[in-house]
Amino acid sequence: MNSFVNIVEEIKSIISNDYKPKKVFDKDVAEVLGITQMNFATMKKRNKIPFNELLDFCAKKTISINWLLYGQSPESLIEATNKFYMVKYFSDVNASAGGGGDAECEEIQELEIPEQFVFMLGGERELSNIEAINVSGDSMEPTFSYNDIVFINRNKRDLNRGGIFTIRTEAGLFIKRVQTRLDGNVDVISDNSVYSTQTLSPNEIEVIGRVVSRFGDVD
Repeated sequence: MNSFVNIVEEIKSIISNDYKPKKVFDKDVAEVLGITQMNFATMKKRNKIPFNELLDFCAKKTISINWLLYGQSPESLIEATNKFYMVKYFSDVNASAGGGGDAECEEIQELEIPEQFVFMLGGERELSNIEAINVSGDSMEPTFSYNDIVFINRNKRDLNRGGIFTIRTEAGLFIKRVQTRLDGNVDVISDNSVYSTQTLSPNEIEVIGRVVSRFGDVD
């Protein structure tokens, strides 16, 4: 996958005609993507790719995101498009890596997944179990950040092996690292050490599914 710097350079090339005869700068790319210059600089420093914004940009420009992510030549785009897969994407659902999130309605869209990414979701056989939602909050930094898209396998709900899960409690919808204790209770853990661990009984948690990936690896 291309680095954030390489993707920025591709976007500069795409929008250069709109800025002629001026040179295109990072601030112009940030504006086109709808990202503040401060957040843009942070993403660039961390090589944090803003997938939501890239999806919107590609849709407006009628280009394949596979081109930006994997550096494919325009000549290969038709072939690449034929190798895309779709998963359900609840674009208005935000699972909090912070103070609790949810949505009153669930607008279902289809999210285009490159073939190269399918194996990270468990292979083609698992795609029917996969749903994508958004992340809000910072309690799972650096594993997840605000506005990440994460992929949940709704068929994987066993907490005994631990891992990162989307769960619902009386406080809302969360993405947290979960571990089962010897006494049967469950530790709900934030990767950001600023946040304390919460211990709940199993009947206080509804397990939505295991987080298997974002647009990148999940530890």
